[in-house]
Parts: sequence; C-alpha cells; structure tokens
Amino acid sequence: MYIDLGFLEELQRKLGAQGDFAQAYILAHEVGHHVQNLLGTLDKVHSMNGKVSEEEYNELMVRLELQADFLAGVWAHHAQRMKNILESGDIEEAMNAAGAVGDDRIQMKMQGYVVPDSFAHGTSKQRMRWFRKGFETGYIRQGKTFEARNL
Repeated sequence: MYIDLGFLEELQRKLGAQGDFAQAYILAHEVGHHVQNLLGTLDKVHSMNGKVSEEEYNELMVRLELQADFLAGVWAHHAQRMKNILESGDIEEAMNAAGAVGDDRIQMKMQGYVVPDSFAHGTSKQRMRWFRKGFETGYIRQGKTFEARNL
C-alpha cells in the first residue's frame, strides 16, 4: 500500500479535509483499495480499460472508489465497536473529508465547472453516502457498489 503524504497534506490544506479522523478515513480508504486488490476487484476493473468506452470505464472507476469509501466506513464501524476509538466529531471529520474529495467539488474548485462524464471517484454526496453506509452497517456484503442502481 502506498500513501502519498504530499497528497494528504494537499487534501488538508487545499480541500479542507481537516482533523485526525479525516486522516484515518483517507488511510482506511487506501486500505480499502488493498482489500479490493486481495479480492481481485481491482484487476477486474482495470482489465476493462480499453474494452469499454471511456464513459463506461469511468463509471467502473467511480464504483471502485465508492466501494473503498464503504470499506473505510466498515473499518470505522468495527474500530469503534471493538476499541471505542471515536471521539465527538470524528465521523463528521470523515464525512467532510469524503465530501472534499468528490469529483464535483474538486472540479469546481480547480476549473470552475463540473464535467460529470469525466468523474472517476464519484460526487461528494456519493462518497459521503457510501462511507456512512459502511459505518452504519459494518457489514461488508452491503458494499455492492457494482450492483447498485442508485450510487
């Protein structure tokens, strides 16, 4: 697993993903990608590159990212249940961080307009929704982003 500390700093400074639990969410999201790698999900999605349209591939990437957000929520659920680690405001910090890295928010901040067909990570609302679903359910089988009709 690779963590780009420069990117983490940029998320905090430029996008407002502040707080210790915002960092925990970001790290848990990256661990979620590692879980996807172990399950073969990453390879399945990446193998579709060039086999489907760019728009379809972007949608698969969004679903992959939202699943990693969900897995971060599952981690937070079980970390709280087993270790009682959450403090007041922690979930709000994670939700703020999830919202800060939505394609819509980043594109608006960087270029002043949004191009939904180019999204590869999901909207702020989607990212927050899937993190919250993982946190509330704690059940990995609820993270079926590839089957979901409403992301």
